[in-house]
Amino acid sequence: MCHLCQSCSLCHVSTDAELIFADHAGRFYARQYGFPPMAGRLLGYLIVCDPPQQTIAGLSEVLLASRSAITGAVKLLETYQLVRRTRAAGERVDHFSIDPARIEPKGFDATIHREQAALMREGLALLPDDSSIRRAVLEELAALADFLSERLPELRDEWRVHRDKLRAEGRLSDPGGAGST
Repeated sequence: MCHLCQSCSLCHVSTDAELIFADHAGRFYARQYGFPPMAGRLLGYLIVCDPPQQTIAGLSEVLLASRSAITGAVKLLETYQLVRRTRAAGERVDHFSIDPARIEPKGFDATIHREQAALMREGLALLPDDSSIRRAVLEELAALADFLSERLPELRDEWRVHRDKLRAEGRLSDPGGAGST
């Protein structure tokens, strides 16, 4: 009998390769996005685990982490809408999985770049007659943010067309039709 689920009908023993992938994801998301390593490890594991729905207890055991560390990582990933929490009727435990509806990278959202451009222009207003490097840096950051806020929606649309073409050719799986808007 399985010590994780008490039945083995749905249980999957994690492979070393899955855990190594989770560790690599943890380092990547910590380095690139400032995530705590556990949040990146959890995200990586949820991407490859079987079954795709996991409990806090199961994740804690598999990832060799405390339940509080897993809970904190789950809360962070829920904030970014990267994981989803579900509970079957009559059950007292939540299950967590990757949210296929959120598979599209958040980097396509131009809002943050519009906000950054406005912030840099606010800084420029403080230096109206300044010709120093401070002004040059603010001007370049504002111009870059404006550029990205204009181009990202176009790139998102191009990606979606390309993704749909790959799916139509059978070169890319559709995760249940999610993210195809």
